[in-house]
Amino acid sequence: RQRWRSDGRALQKLPVHMGLVVTEEEPSYADMASLVVWCMAVGISYVSVYDHNGIFKRNNSRLMDEILKQQQELLGLDCSKYTVEFANQDKADQVLNCQSTLKVLSPEDGKADIVKAAQNFCQLVAQQQRTHTDLDVNVLDSLLSSTNGFPDPDLVLKFGPVDSTLGFLPWHIRLTEIISLPSHLNISYEDFFSALHHYAACEQRWGK
Repeated sequence: RQRWRSDGRALQKLPVHMGLVVTEEEPSYADMASLVVWCMAVGISYVSVYDHNGIFKRNNSRLMDEILKQQQELLGLDCSKYTVEFANQDKADQVLNCQSTLKVLSPEDGKADIVKAAQNFCQLVAQQQRTHTDLDVNVLDSLLSSTNGFPDPDLVLKFGPVDSTLGFLPWHIRLTEIISLPSHLNISYEDFFSALHHYAACEQRWGK
């Protein structure tokens, strides 16, 4: 635990929000849980988990059980009274305490969310609550529900051979650093921390 905390403090910068994107066909609950727990251990405040088939979101209780197990084994944390927030649910029934918040996302939280936001804006215009000239970046941000309460991701770790994020929050990753890794299967902490070190050392020009 002390090593992980000191690793996080040693980095020149640490992402506030990290996305973990799996493009492989067979996602591993144990390996994804390890990644989430490592994010918590080094001090990352927000974590999003995504696979293009929506497997993790459909089986979120299984993923959470594995995360809790590894929290207790690796960090010694008693997080039995945890809550987890899942995107696009009216009731935010769960948020991981222990200083990190997790969202489990699927493709419906990406492009479909933008379509829904556009429909909602058009409805406001039809009801004369808005005009078409009101539409700007901030308004669209406020209409999108996928990351309500979350900042945009600073860093995405993409796992697998596909050279695409496969629909992961296309609006929110305009300025996100994306690092590709061969696989999340049997990933080591050293691989994870190496990616964080790479992110900390990169110069982000914000499109300039």
